[in-house]
Amino acid sequence: MIDTHAHLDGCDGPVGELLARAHAAGVTRVITIGTGIESCLTALRLAAEHAGVYAALGIDPHQAGGEEADRVGELRKLLAHRKAVAVGETGLDNFHDFASPAEQLRLFDAQIELATELSLPLVIHSRDADEQTGAALARFEGTVVLHCFSSAGLLPAALERGYYVSFAGNVTYPKAAELREAAARVPAERILAETDSPYLAPQPFRGGPNEPAYVIHTVAALAEARDEDVDELAARIDANATAAFGL
Repeated sequence: MIDTHAHLDGCDGPVGELLARAHAAGVTRVITIGTGIESCLTALRLAAEHAGVYAALGIDPHQAGGEEADRVGELRKLLAHRKAVAVGETGLDNFHDFASPAEQLRLFDAQIELATELSLPLVIHSRDADEQTGAALARFEGTVVLHCFSSAGLLPAALERGYYVSFAGNVTYPKAAELREAAARVPAERILAETDSPYLAPQPFRGGPNEPAYVIHTVAALAEARDEDVDELAARIDANATAAFGL
């Protein structure tokens, strides 16, 4: 089993212990996420130190209004690392007010161009920005992973364009029926699961910190929503991640 999106640099406790608990739960691979240059450097270090850990490297939209937005060029060298597998997370966020829409779009476009240049997948953060995110991605012909999917308005474009759709712990919440309905519509070869650790702990651990081991609860909720065997779905998600990220 794989956790396709975790912020290991933001989790409490030694990473080795987090990974040991993940392995005990059957989670043997983790993609850790860089959200700025220093975060990306940490992600690469963790990937180099631990078997089964890979890194997606980007500058998230929350930093689009600051100096970090001018450092996209530094990502190019970092993405040459053998365990760097994607650009991101990157995208648009109209829920928070850390940067203007124009600043966010400039940063997003720069990372779309970088992913195109390097033939790497894009890991997308989109919140309350369905239309704008879909429009920005329309010119990108590579692999797209919609991380922590919670945007019903993006689902038609995702289905039409063959995007990977990744679900996090919030799909387990009692009031998340819309997310479970969306999960049931995603083709078998395009569904992914993640924790977004240390955020969005699944229902059994809700309110506490999340960690890669807990992705098993997300997979179980997805299997129930899709009326599938949980072990078969876990194997399918693992294979999908291998294809999406070239693992």
